[in-house]
Amino acid sequence: MPELKTIALFFITAVAEIVGCYLPYLWLREGKGIWLLIPAAFSLALFAWLLSLHPTAAGRVYAAYGGVYIFVAILWLWFVEGIRPTVWDIAGALVALTGMAIIMFAPKNA
Repeated sequence: MPELKTIALFFITAVAEIVGCYLPYLWLREGKGIWLLIPAAFSLALFAWLLSLHPTAAGRVYAAYGGVYIFVAILWLWFVEGIRPTVWDIAGALVALTGMAIIMFAPKNA
């Protein structure tokens, strides 16, 4: 069960980071209102706090989180931006998730 909690926390963290980066993108590239920077800042603060909730070494968390971030970014591409991922996008995301699982859930000697 701790594995499911870890994965769920990574997914929530990834959404917070993507929202925190996507809102400034909308302001800078799409001409949306500057007010988007306020929720973006809150979202990025939430992202940093969520990463701190993992009970393992920060470097391990950051490395493993990257795999989930890649997967969630591909989902964002599809569901928010309306661009269907290619088979290569999906394959790469699955490789990244596999890397996350190895980093987080393999037996540790130390």
